[in-house]
Amino acid sequence: MAEPKPNMNDTDAEPAAQEPQTEAIPAAETTEAPDPVAVLEQEVADLQAARDEMHDRMMRALADAENSRKRAEKDRRDAQLYGGARIARDLLPVYDNLSRALDAANDDTRAAAAGLVEGVELTLRELTSILAKHGVERISPATGDMFDPHLHQAMFEAPVPETRAGQIIQVMAEGFRLHDQLLRPAQVGVSSTPAG
Repeated sequence: MAEPKPNMNDTDAEPAAQEPQTEAIPAAETTEAPDPVAVLEQEVADLQAARDEMHDRMMRALADAENSRKRAEKDRRDAQLYGGARIARDLLPVYDNLSRALDAANDDTRAAAAGLVEGVELTLRELTSILAKHGVERISPATGDMFDPHLHQAMFEAPVPETRAGQIIQVMAEGFRLHDQLLRPAQVGVSSTPAG
């Protein structure tokens, strides 16, 4: 026996179960689920890029720290070697004045004030010893030496017979250097005699 068909006009009857209708989605709007492998590969690439950037920054920071350490070490060495340059430079006029005092003392002065002259000599010797102890050395050119612009300062030029151009003809003041740093050049007069 056949089942009776429901009457659509019957209000008491239950509506027939209808299949859900799916709306057509345009192809452009379809969103596929992202490929998990592609997502992981992208995350790995991002992490590697971040790692590389951090590594680069760390290496730069280490290089800066090493440069700072080397600069501080150089400054410390320079301070140790040349820290006394200012006081040594300030003591040079004292050396000059003591030398001039001894040069001015003639035989009569030495006989009349032997104790005073000996005291000045001892003071000059002590000053020279202290300067040498701290790395200050004298630059004492001799007459006839060649002029060296790295060690000497030409105070004048004069043509002097039987000399060559550039020869030292007079030493007016000794020079001094602290290790390899020039404190004061030796002040000299230089021959300007033309060659020939």
